[in-house]
Amino acid sequence: MLGNLTTETRNARTTDLDGLSTAELLQIMNEEDARAVEAVNRELPAIAEAIEAIVKVRLSGGRLIYMGAGTSGRIGLLDAVECPPTFGTEPSEIVGLIAGGEKAFIKAVEGAEDSRELGVQDLHGISFGPGDILVGIAASGRTPYVIGGLEYANSLGAETIALACNKGSEIGKHANIAIEVEVGPEVLTGSTRLKSGTAQKLVCNMLSTASMVKTGKVYGNLMVDVQTTNEKLVERAKRIIMAATDCTFDEAGKFYQLSGKKPKVAIVMILTGATHEEATANLQESGGFIRQAISKKSK
Repeated sequence: MLGNLTTETRNARTTDLDGLSTAELLQIMNEEDARAVEAVNRELPAIAEAIEAIVKVRLSGGRLIYMGAGTSGRIGLLDAVECPPTFGTEPSEIVGLIAGGEKAFIKAVEGAEDSRELGVQDLHGISFGPGDILVGIAASGRTPYVIGGLEYANSLGAETIALACNKGSEIGKHANIAIEVEVGPEVLTGSTRLKSGTAQKLVCNMLSTASMVKTGKVYGNLMVDVQTTNEKLVERAKRIIMAATDCTFDEAGKFYQLSGKKPKVAIVMILTGATHEEATANLQESGGFIRQAISKKSK
């Protein structure tokens, strides 16, 4: 069965890979990577459906959980851990699970991906419930660890999404929504960290970013919930306030402090003339959406 998967077949364009010049090798890799982008484009309707499902769960207080093995697991975990600093989410809100546990992020844990039971066990470990949403990721689309997790999530009545790089995937059959980005044979036969990994990262970027936009974490194209955990990010926060309000850098710094170092609150304060308390209350009543908070004040 493995040999029938497009991700495992040989790429006719690269059969003499070891005989190419460096320039030729890079050119063909770049051309093949472009095919991954095109493949994602063909799956935009399914990706949009998945995002709507994620938004519905998130607005109801549920969590977004990624699950995968090897490269797929690392990509999901990477997307999850980057959400708190970028969007101000709590680490528990968006979680990445990888077969073999966190240690598998830097060193392969052999055999972990072959256990359906381990997938169930890992979901038990985070108290996965019917109000959460699971994204199972597997380039091949047949990883037992992911299938086990999807089956368990389905048994609870939770929303499930599959992200694979082969059409008619097994994980797709075990999910409510199937995103199957068929990138074609890899430059290096079977090395799904290449085009498949690129496609998975692109899709995960979309799932997290678009769902955050749709849940009030973004104003315009600005990261208004960015966590200011270092000097660079403090400066970025001030420039975000400037961009959103057309104020000066000094004014942005002043309102950054007055807002309790929360760019979103500072923006509402400046645009509406509200106090810290009023801006905070307006944002809470508006579900965290700046546009609605501004509109509420203007009325």
